[in-house]
Amino acid sequence: MGGTSSERDVSLASGLRVAAALRLQGHTVSAVDTANGALTAEEEKTLLASGVMRALPPETEVLSQLARQTLPTSVQRLPTQGETDVVFLGLHGGQGEDGTIQALLDLTGVPYTGSGHLASALAMDKDLSKHLFRAAGVTTPDWQMVRRGDPDTWRIASWVDATVAALGLPVIVKPSKQGSTVGLSLVKSREDVVAAITEAFRHDDEVMIEQFIPGRELTVGILGNEALPVGEIIPKHEIYDYECKYTPGMAMEVFPASISDAQRISVQALAQKSFRALKLSGCARIDFRMTDEGTFYCLEANTLPGMTELSLIPQAAAAAGISFPELCERIVQLAVRT
Repeated sequence: MGGTSSERDVSLASGLRVAAALRLQGHTVSAVDTANGALTAEEEKTLLASGVMRALPPETEVLSQLARQTLPTSVQRLPTQGETDVVFLGLHGGQGEDGTIQALLDLTGVPYTGSGHLASALAMDKDLSKHLFRAAGVTTPDWQMVRRGDPDTWRIASWVDATVAALGLPVIVKPSKQGSTVGLSLVKSREDVVAAITEAFRHDDEVMIEQFIPGRELTVGILGNEALPVGEIIPKHEIYDYECKYTPGMAMEVFPASISDAQRISVQALAQKSFRALKLSGCARIDFRMTDEGTFYCLEANTLPGMTELSLIPQAAAAAGISFPELCERIVQLAVRT
């Protein structure tokens, strides 16, 4: 849990809750912050009492300083077979979700939850994942990419005009390899495109400009080979941003979503197809937009979805009659059987 990505707070909240749930299931659990090392029982209590989650993600400068302080614990001392039965990955974003730590754990032979290093990297890269969605016959919004180091063509008025003409307005501008809507902007005016790209570059070296799909926001959790009940997200803000995701009362999540049986079957099938297209395993969440005409657009896949009290996968599991400790247990068993 933890780490040094912009989703550090979310990860700590997820990890602490998972650790408590697995202990209820009879497991012996060691809580490890990959930035600072193993947590004592007292440190866990202090973090839980603090509430962990803030309305905004940690500042980039704070995370960079934390990353420089120490070599990540995941590199200092990897778990070994015999002392560790399974590693539960409660990390979000950064090196916890991009395949880096998964590749390190592959070297140890110790099972871990979630997808392997290749699938994790593919899903983390929104550009690559959208190409794979389309190859699998899953509709996804149109997009264009801008990469740091390329000539700053995106600052030129003619480039902005061409992009707006191709994608329409509004557009979503976001880091290509980031989560929890960190660095994401909903841009309604061509005059704001360059500023939004500049902001996204603070969080990644690649930025995606994506067609905005109006409609209802739906999400489908996949647990093993099973699609969980479809959920609908109704945020207080215009988009389901960081504050809406992690602040109580800032969004309504409806499980199961109020859609027809045919729509439910269709979007669950698309979620499973997306899951297979990225070679995912374990537990993941696939997000969609549904237009007024009933067309589904796949937005992205989350390979290590949040497990906080406000997170979507636990709510989907509850709608399927699966308690949170049972959900954590099933995720562990999927990892052991893989």
